[in-house]
Order: sequence, then C-alpha cells, then structure tokens
Amino acid sequence: MLPEINKIKGVHPGVILKRELLLKGIESKQFALSINEHPQTINAITKERRGINPTLSIKLGYALSVDEEYFMLLQTYYEIKIAHKELLTQQKKPDLNNIRQILFWDTDINTIDWQKQRKAIIRRIFERGNDIEIKEIISFYGKDIIIEELQSIPSYMPTLAENAMKYLNLNLNTEYAV
Repeated sequence: MLPEINKIKGVHPGVILKRELLLKGIESKQFALSINEHPQTINAITKERRGINPTLSIKLGYALSVDEEYFMLLQTYYEIKIAHKELLTQQKKPDLNNIRQILFWDTDINTIDWQKQRKAIIRRIFERGNDIEIKEIISFYGKDIIIEELQSIPSYMPTLAENAMKYLNLNLNTEYAV
C-alpha cells in the first residue's frame, strides 16, 4: 500500500515507485513492459534521474491501484521542494566581505540559510565576532530580531552578554560558571 502523499511530500516519485516494486517483488523491466513503457524510462525514474509526466502518472496509478494523479502530485511536490531550495540559495545575504569566513569554520559560508539558521548565526557573531561583523549582522537582521533572538539564546561565553550590552544596550542578566 502506497503511503499518503502528505507524509511523503518532497520525496522523488521514483523512490516510492522503487519501494513499491521491491515490496511487490516485481522487476522494473517486467513492470515497464506491463504498462507499455520503455524499461529505460522506469529505470531512470527509480534512480531519480527522470520525473513523472501526466500520462505515466495515469499508467502508474492504474497499475498500482492508486489515484491517477498520485505520482504526478508527488512529482509536483518534489519540484516545489527543489525550487524552494534554489530560492533559498538566492536569498538575501549579509555583505560577506564584512564577515570572516573563519567564524563559520564548520560550514561553507556561501551555503548558509541566513533565515533558517539565524539564531545560531547571531549567537556565533555576538560571541566571536568583531565590531564590523556585529554591526553587519545587526544591519542585516535589524535590532528587533537580534534582541528577540539574543533573549532566547543560552549564553556560555561572557562576550555574548558584553556585546549585547555594548551594541544594543541589552542586559541579558547571565551568570557564568567559573
């Protein structure tokens, strides 16, 4: 039985097709011929190198006893996921010339999702950043967002609270273990 679409949104339809064929013990070549498709087509789909078109979605729906649009909807959700990732990589970024790459030693600074990871970014900049970096992050996110995030971040380094006071006049009232 195929999973509900809501549970697998964003998954390539080939993954689901491959799983179903394995569960039913059907070879992809045999299955392709049974639905009047080229074996290479089904093989490419199960290896996630090709997508589903409406006609194939109808054929797969009949063959696997699901709605005709099941695989087409999976394809659409998958394409939306890919488009969303592409948009995130094109999103607004702070001026990276003002931020030392060494601050993000554990990741590629060019692939950071500046919105999704803002709490970690703000923490790192306020704990380890210099004057230019802190001002760049404040300019990028805005004071209100920085203050909101800083108030929800547990601090283990005194520099975070010191920089919050220095740049935002924000007292985090933290105590540090010695």
